[in-house]
Amino acid sequence: MKVILLEDVKALGKKGEVVNVSDGYARNMLLPKKLGLEATSRNMNDLKLAKAHDDKIAKENLEAARQFKAELEAKEVTVSIKVGEGGKTFGSVSAKEIAEAAKEQLGYELDKKKMQLNNPIRELGTTMVPLRLHPKVTAELKVIVKEA
Repeated sequence: MKVILLEDVKALGKKGEVVNVSDGYARNMLLPKKLGLEATSRNMNDLKLAKAHDDKIAKENLEAARQFKAELEAKEVTVSIKVGEGGKTFGSVSAKEIAEAAKEQLGYELDKKKMQLNNPIRELGTTMVPLRLHPKVTAELKVIVKEA
């Protein structure tokens, strides 16, 4: 019997796949536990429409991320830090502080977890901070660190 999987089933397949299983396994395991649907022509058509809809949404999200990247790379964020004698900084600028400054100055809600900042910024000047907007899109946010 052909079955469309509604969830990932270990040793059988991933969600949305059409698999061929024995009739007893389908009737006694997959169908009662709502892990699969019988692969009738109507259910196959519904699956095809759902996949097309998911592809369309994924394409729209990718395009939105690309537009936001272009918008974000044209802007800059300024952060202040305390500086002592000889230009030595006290503390550092973290991703959390950059996210707060972006919200205050640009009005954007940036997720601090998506900022790929290996180490906090400890020197004055301009730094480009990579920001992961989408698995395929990474933007560079210009962060200017100045003396407080």
